[in-house]
Amino acid sequence: RSRRSLERDMRSALVQGDFRLAYQPLVNLQTRKVTAFEALMRWHHPERGPVPPSEFIPVAEEMGLIMQLGEWALRQGCMEAVHWPEEINLSVNLSPVQFAKGNLVSTVMSALASSGLPASRLELEITESVLLEKSERNIRILNHLRALGVRISMDDFGTGYSSIGYLRSFPFDKIKIDQSFVQDVLVDKGSLAIVRAIAGLGVSFGMKTTAEGVETEEQMRCLNREGCTEVQGYLLSKPVPPAELAGLLQQLNTNAASVSDS
Repeated sequence: RSRRSLERDMRSALVQGDFRLAYQPLVNLQTRKVTAFEALMRWHHPERGPVPPSEFIPVAEEMGLIMQLGEWALRQGCMEAVHWPEEINLSVNLSPVQFAKGNLVSTVMSALASSGLPASRLELEITESVLLEKSERNIRILNHLRALGVRISMDDFGTGYSSIGYLRSFPFDKIKIDQSFVQDVLVDKGSLAIVRAIAGLGVSFGMKTTAEGVETEEQMRCLNREGCTEVQGYLLSKPVPPAELAGLLQQLNTNAASVSDS
């Protein structure tokens, strides 16, 4: 009953426009400046309050609603990002379902055209599950997106079965190091070795490396030493609504300036 109720409420929320986007910054480790904001979906239920994405996204994927939610997030994110400073990109997560069904390339082209956001400022994040099934077809889709000028990132790198092999099959612009390795990087030699190896792969393949889930200055200094390109996590900022982005950007730029002066 709870599941059916959630499904019904999600359909209603989509129609009524109850979903929102929050944004979390990605920061360059050398300059400490914001390079992108990742769009994260939020849903505030009128009775249940905030519903975690970990709860409603899997249900949306099983229901087939993720197609509509994903398209909405892409269009909404592009419409908002076009007003940001031009050096800051928009990062949007894609579900494997969006590759399996629908016309992803047309959807991306339409979102860019209607918003006016340059393709080079859009980063699309995928997980390796996209390449596990129908990999040849999905690689063709990724190549079409790349031909548009869109950047492609692999999320949660290192947690799957054959991540390294995928670096040969498609030239990703960025690989994101899963937070499970980042959180233990100071206390676990294995996690440190994995972070070091991924950062080295990034350099070898000419790809940026973003460390997710950074929570302390010590972690950030360690990641910088190991050669990571960017960091993302609560140390810098939790995800914030669009209305707070200008203030957050000003604060982070001020912090970047103070670091460069010291």
